Amino acid sequence: MSKIMDDAVDSGGIEVIIQNEEDKTAPRCPHGPALLFEKTGNGEEKGRRFYACSACRDRKDCNFFQWADEKISEARMLAREEQNRSKMPLFSHQEYSSRFREFVSLPLEQRRFCVDCQLLILPEERATHAKHKALSEDTTVQRLKRPSLLLCPLDNKKSNAQYLFADRSCHFLLDMLLGLGFQKILCVGTPRLHEVIKLRNMKGKSPKMKSLLLDIDYRYCQFYGQDEFCRYNMFNHHFFDDEEAVTFFQGFLREEEGAKVVMITDPPFGGLVKPLANSFSQMAITWKNQNKVSNAGQMPMIWIFPYFFESRILECFPSFSMLDYQVDYDNHPLYKHGKTGRKQSPVRLFTNLSPKDIILPEDEGYRFCSVCERYVSAGNKHCPKCDTCPSKDGREWRHCDECGRCVKPSWRHCSSCGHCALPDHPCGQSQTGCFNCGSQKHKLRTCPKKHNKRMIVPGGRGAPGLLKHIAGKSTTKNKRRRTVT
Repeated sequence: MSKIMDDAVDSGGIEVIIQNEEDKTAPRCPHGPALLFEKTGNGEEKGRRFYACSACRDRKDCNFFQWADEKISEARMLAREEQNRSKMPLFSHQEYSSRFREFVSLPLEQRRFCVDCQLLILPEERATHAKHKALSEDTTVQRLKRPSLLLCPLDNKKSNAQYLFADRSCHFLLDMLLGLGFQKILCVGTPRLHEVIKLRNMKGKSPKMKSLLLDIDYRYCQFYGQDEFCRYNMFNHHFFDDEEAVTFFQGFLREEEGAKVVMITDPPFGGLVKPLANSFSQMAITWKNQNKVSNAGQMPMIWIFPYFFESRILECFPSFSMLDYQVDYDNHPLYKHGKTGRKQSPVRLFTNLSPKDIILPEDEGYRFCSVCERYVSAGNKHCPKCDTCPSKDGREWRHCDECGRCVKPSWRHCSSCGHCALPDHPCGQSQTGCFNCGSQKHKLRTCPKKHNKRMIVPGGRGAPGLLKHIAGKSTTKNKRRRTVT
């Protein structure tokens, strides 16, 4: 799905502009500072710029839109501020924490969780939720320690879909990180991992690890204190509680008494790669500043994403490498482990940790390749001609002498096209070229005429909805012009 959307982005000519950290001029929607985009046409040097929501791809979820050169009236600005306030959570993080303490002090028969509102409700609030679906028998203290099982996962694929790690993947990640000497885990968009860390600490069967969860889902404010959870938008590096949350974040990154920090992130698969990378780079800068690390030092990171984003992630972080480990999710219809899910999950680990130091579970079929000096999946056979274990999807790839590289087993060499492709590919048909300069030799994202700070929207967030939105804006503007004429 993401690749199809990426083609739509290229043909539509939408690019995202990464601004300087010091630039505070971006307007805000309920999801924090908007991102700056540019709409370009075929052969145009520069298109008109506009701001749109950083977090939502579908305009129905957040319809924020503003031309960059547009002057906003005071009345419209006030209306926007009121709209942003109306989308804020019912309570502050401090108030949610206070409510939680009151809630757990209640007898079990008086505890209620409103499924419709996704809220822990106190006795005096029951009348307000009388017509809603509520849980009572499942609100034990033990159940409250697993909020990811109590809360309904957000499932809008165009904005905030939540796919939660299977416990198998959580325990592998934590055992692996403990073996590498990490004691502090920065969980960015990984609520299930944060939850499992806390559970393991309580059981006391493994060394303790500290964790801080950064996530845009404010519902976790109900279960975690301000020192355990910060509401955060990873697409624009925005902390919703501003200075207070930033202070907790900075303090967590300090490696006091030798406590090593590693960041693990699991962004939505339809997300913009380069804005995400920009946010993670800002985190790495904060880590360096807090620990007085030289520019050569790198904050340890693990970015969990589908394997077909490899080239884009490596473009942003050249020091990263992709591991063969397949990450599974409990609530994803395909990316599960076992007979109920897909045979091979496409989700991988991208990391700046040394691959040879990361031991993958041999009981799941992973083996060590002494030539590549890393663990690979069972089907990833070393190719002596390529001098690497080439498979990306877990299947055994085959070498094509004509192409001079290994390809997927379902591909066949096409003499007309001069390269390997699926047998039913559209042979001989020209592909869409560059939307920026008109060349048929490259796509927009590799155009040499782009400005250095201009970046393509990869992965699809914002593209199709924005194209329709811009078209609507342009049509309205043209109608006004005709009316005036």
